[in-house]
Amino acid sequence: MRKFILILATVVLGATSAQAKVVGKEVRYTDNGVTLKGYMAYDNSIKAKRPGILVVHEWWGLNDYARKRARMLAGMGYTALAVDMYGNGKTANHPNDAGKFAAEVNKNMPMEKSRFEAAMKVLEADKTVDQDQIAAIGYCFGGGVVLNMARLGENLKAVASFHGALPTDTPAQPGMVKARVAVFTGADDPMAPPKVVEAFETEMKNAGVDYHLTSYPGAKHSFTNPDADKLGKEFNLPLAYNAAADKDSWKQLGELLTSVFGQQK
Repeated sequence: MRKFILILATVVLGATSAQAKVVGKEVRYTDNGVTLKGYMAYDNSIKAKRPGILVVHEWWGLNDYARKRARMLAGMGYTALAVDMYGNGKTANHPNDAGKFAAEVNKNMPMEKSRFEAAMKVLEADKTVDQDQIAAIGYCFGGGVVLNMARLGENLKAVASFHGALPTDTPAQPGMVKARVAVFTGADDPMAPPKVVEAFETEMKNAGVDYHLTSYPGAKHSFTNPDADKLGKEFNLPLAYNAAADKDSWKQLGELLTSVFGQQK
C-alpha cells in the first residue's frame, strides 16, 4: 500500500509539473484612456520566440472560456493573448447586457480597430513572441471582430472565426486581406443562415481572399462552448454545444496554424 501511495504521488506531481509549463497572467493596457484587462498564456519551458495568437471573446466578454482557449493555444506552443474589447474587463451575465456591450463596439469601427491594435501591440512586444508572426481567432462576437480586422488589412498571418458574425459594413477589397482565413459555422445556426454564408463566400471570392469555410450539419450557434446548452435553456436562445464540431474545428485550426507557422511543439 505504501509503495502504491508513493507511486501515485509521483504520478500526480509529474502531471502537475507538466501542466505548470503553461503559465497565465493578467495583462493591463490602455487605449484612448480606457483600461483594458487581457489574459496572456504561454509555455515557459520554451526558450525561443514563437508566434502570437490573439483570442477575441464571445459577446459575454473576456471570461473563463476565452482564457481556456488561450491556455490551449499556449499548450500547442504559441503565446496567446485573450483580449478585452469592452474595457475594464467588463463581462455580461445576461444577453441583454451582452448585446449592448457588443453593439457599442460593432457600431464604432474606429474604436474596434483601435482596441484590437492595442492588444496586438502588447502581444508583439512580449519577450516570448516573434512580432512578425501573429494570428487571431475569435468566437461569436469575436469571430466577427477578427474577420473585420482581416478585411481592414491588419498584419495577421491567419484568422479563424468560430460561429462568428459574418456580415459587415466594411467588406473585403481585392488586395487588402493579408491573412489566410478560416471560418467555422453551424449549418443550423439562425445567426448565420445560408443566405448570409453565401454572401460571405461571394465577398471572399470577389476579394481574392485565401479562405476556407466549414459548415457543420446540425450545429447551432456557440457550438464550441460546453456552456452553450445551459445558457441556451436559461435564456431561451438557439445555443447548443456540439462536441464533434468543436473537436473538428479546433483540429482544423491547429492544422492551419502549423501550415502558416510550422510545427511549434
